[in-house]
Amino acid sequence: MTRYVFITGGVVSSLGKGLASAALAALLQARGYKVRLRKLDPYLNVDPGTMSPTQHGEVFVTDDGAETDLDLGHYERFTGVPATRADNITTGRIYLDIITKERRGDYLGATIQVIPHVTNAIKEFVLDGNDAYDFVLVEIGGTVGDIEGLPFFEAIRQLGQELPRGTCAYVHLTLLPYIPSAGELKTKPTQHSVAELRSIGIQPDILLCRCDRPIPREERRKLAQFCNVRESAVIEARDVGTIYEVPLSYKEEGLDREVLAHFGLETGPEPKLDRWRDIVGRIKSPEGEVSIAIVGKYTGLKDAYKSLIEALSHGGIANRVKVNLEWIESEVFEREDPAPFLEGLNGILVPGGFGQRGAEGKIRAARYARERKIPYFGICFGMQMAVVEAARSLAGIPDANSTEFGPTPEPVVGLLTEWMRGNELERRVAEGDLGGTMRLGSYKAALAPDSQIAKIYGGTRIAERHRHRYEVNMAYRERLEANGMRFAGLSPDGLLPETVEVVGHPWFIGVQFHPELKSRPFEPHPLFQSFVAAAIEQSRLV
Repeated sequence: MTRYVFITGGVVSSLGKGLASAALAALLQARGYKVRLRKLDPYLNVDPGTMSPTQHGEVFVTDDGAETDLDLGHYERFTGVPATRADNITTGRIYLDIITKERRGDYLGATIQVIPHVTNAIKEFVLDGNDAYDFVLVEIGGTVGDIEGLPFFEAIRQLGQELPRGTCAYVHLTLLPYIPSAGELKTKPTQHSVAELRSIGIQPDILLCRCDRPIPREERRKLAQFCNVRESAVIEARDVGTIYEVPLSYKEEGLDREVLAHFGLETGPEPKLDRWRDIVGRIKSPEGEVSIAIVGKYTGLKDAYKSLIEALSHGGIANRVKVNLEWIESEVFEREDPAPFLEGLNGILVPGGFGQRGAEGKIRAARYARERKIPYFGICFGMQMAVVEAARSLAGIPDANSTEFGPTPEPVVGLLTEWMRGNELERRVAEGDLGGTMRLGSYKAALAPDSQIAKIYGGTRIAERHRHRYEVNMAYRERLEANGMRFAGLSPDGLLPETVEVVGHPWFIGVQFHPELKSRPFEPHPLFQSFVAAAIEQSRLV
């Protein structure tokens, strides 16, 4: 029998519902249960693909090409189970599907309404394809009381009545703020949040209370009494030093035991969490440290690079070192010499991005790394700018540029108009829609057997996730390779460049894909593991 756990949030946004969901899933997994995680996003965008990274944060991409919320990245990292497009849905997607059906006449003249048509669509999404799972954890984005979230709350309320008795649980994540002048944690915001939730017909079964200090017994008793939950169901979610400590913290507080007790399940043997303890131990007691510059254009919101941050952390875990990140806005290098900013750092990473702003700064960062023999990792846009730099500086093509920035006489990087996905030809046009039209999802690549990147992977056949609209122009391959930049990885048909590397450089690699999306704490991506190792070697030379 499949059991459903609905995770909602209250008081303020950004409390960490995604991490809470992922951590609970990891605990249930450690007890031997098969778990699925799904995310309901109330915004009207069909998906986050056209949303600004500085507003929404990272767009996480699945193997099957879905552009999703960054919380799906947490789900994958904590459970090791790849997400799919069936694990994330938005209000926009639901309305688009309903309106498409209405235009076709599928509703046979019915008046289309939020209830029952929108709520039914949400319920169908939640329930679809879950037969093989013991638990389905469903996170509802936003905060209780948000007007756009009301159909989702109504849908999960209905599910609580329609599913067999004893197969639903509601976990509500709230904030217990500490007021220094009063010298105490305040429970009133949580009480109000629960009252709001109950006003729409949902009684939480478990309270997960974010706080920065222990919850006194009296405050626990008060929360239980006024929020109508058992005292044992008031779970302390105290701040921890690393996100990978969250499952251990929740285990100590008894979250998994409380969930199992709610469903009348035996707790059985304690969950096996040794690997989580090992990861936390490596993070808290590193054997050294390195400093790596992230030269990006969305550095004002670190969530724009969430998977990247975690992948670098995983590289540090694998090498038993702490990775210190130096965030540098690439536009700075368009006005100032990069040297004062980059001297003394052990590696330079230029991540993905869109648009001309800051591009010349990324090109200068790539040149600095190439000339100074500093380990360089260019991801997607970072690879493209490294190729433009090599074309200008090494291949004698001073006008080399990308057509993403406008017409250019030397289109070293150009719009990708058609490519093969499996056995099907995909086509795009410059004037087409922006949403969902990039090269998205997992694609295979063939690596040159004697290349540096093949040695890192330990093989010549790989599959990685993509998210881009522009591609390095193969017409320039011969001139670039004659001057030291090798096209080390190509698409299986040999038409699209996937990786480049600078011959004779200790570690200078660019990749068109996003390897950070597949890195896990227990399975660090080989490129990040190798890049951090190269940074360690660089640190010994400084």
